[in-house]
Amino acid sequence: MTSHQGEIGTFALMSQARVSAQILFLVVALAPLPFGSMDAWVEALWCIVLGAAAIAASPDRLRRHHVPIFFVLGIVVVAYAVVLHEQFAITPWFGASRPSPLWTRTSELLGVPLASTVSIARHQPIYALGAPFIVILTIICGIIVGSDRSLAIQLLKVVAWSGATYAIFGLASFLIDPTKVLWVEKEAHLSYLTATFTNRNTAAVYFGSCSIVWLLFTSESIRTFAKHNGLAWGQVFSRILSEAPRDVLLPFFMLSLCVTAMFMTGSRAGIVLSLAGLVLALLLYFYRDLPGRSGALIAFAISLGVVIALFQILGASVSGRFSAEGLSDAMRLDTYRSTVASIADHPWLGTGIGTFSSMFPAYRSPHASMWGTWDRAHNTLLEIASEGGLPLTMTIVAAWGLALAVLIRGVKVRRRDRIAPIAALAISAVALAHSLVDFSIQVPGFAITVFALLGVGLSQSFPSGNRVQ
Repeated sequence: MTSHQGEIGTFALMSQARVSAQILFLVVALAPLPFGSMDAWVEALWCIVLGAAAIAASPDRLRRHHVPIFFVLGIVVVAYAVVLHEQFAITPWFGASRPSPLWTRTSELLGVPLASTVSIARHQPIYALGAPFIVILTIICGIIVGSDRSLAIQLLKVVAWSGATYAIFGLASFLIDPTKVLWVEKEAHLSYLTATFTNRNTAAVYFGSCSIVWLLFTSESIRTFAKHNGLAWGQVFSRILSEAPRDVLLPFFMLSLCVTAMFMTGSRAGIVLSLAGLVLALLLYFYRDLPGRSGALIAFAISLGVVIALFQILGASVSGRFSAEGLSDAMRLDTYRSTVASIADHPWLGTGIGTFSSMFPAYRSPHASMWGTWDRAHNTLLEIASEGGLPLTMTIVAAWGLALAVLIRGVKVRRRDRIAPIAALAISAVALAHSLVDFSIQVPGFAITVFALLGVGLSQSFPSGNRVQ
């Protein structure tokens, strides 16, 4: 009877884990669909759904190595909570939480007493919590679901097939009517592919990230083909060309679709960084097969040659933008300077989470072009610092540093299912680098993909055994 009850309990835990995984898979697959999930109601929906997935998740497969990861996440959550309280509280906890002088000036102009807060828009920090909630919930779900190796690989497949589906849709819709995103007229990027996103830069890094996953699946298929046929690496590609095995050609074809869609976005930084991520993923996957430092240099040279060839074949629009606009954007540089000025004036707690668009006009450089409305800093790190202060920013940077260190360790020590930490490391590197010149990681449709993979990669960076009791 006891044995039977134990089997029932195990089955219940497995079913619970599957339910949580299916919810996470659904969110990852659908998040890019409604215009990158940029609307507030969509953010609220994903918070509810991901919260349900986190509640339904079974921690049975978590190991002791995962405890420090949740501890670090807890520190980030506490940091956000403290900053949030100080920004909208009438009576803050700390002496450094000085109210914005804008409230005093406004009160004098109106002749009405107003309660002063740190935030320049009193309740905006609460309204802006959707994106941080999505990030934290996605990582939690990714770690718990990713503790099961089969579910971890399934999540990678969901990302890959979702990317291929959106690439097909994007290519088809671009050929039919490039002036629309779904059923809505585009406001910009009329001659570039954006698929279901409203911004070509976010579309570029999304398809680049999906390309990285497909590249890893292709590499794994090539390795399996070589092993089963007892082939040396010099014989592999000639045999693949002669036999055309479906297990190799299918992921390669999907990789080609995603890369094509990526190039058609015309995003300079998105494409260059995604290509760098592809090279990084390839080198990380095969580095154990390379004969020392010379082999790594040869592999890098070959990868660089392929990248140059891709630019020649598919990158005409990107090359044209580089020729016409160069590597840097003067308006972005002016925005960065203005944002740094805001950080200097509000170093501890910022101007309020979600208040960048309200703060920026007061700091906008008089020498900058008056074209456009800047509701984002186009540098996520600077935007977090301007809205939440330097202590919160340093906490997030430290958490990212620890996460990358864990992923690097996972790539080194894992023998089986290495593609999970490799994919997480390469895609996180692309997302972080791109977040320094744009706001793609602030778009939930892309962020959910990145942080779900990050959670899975962190979870799969440790060996089996030593489960949490």
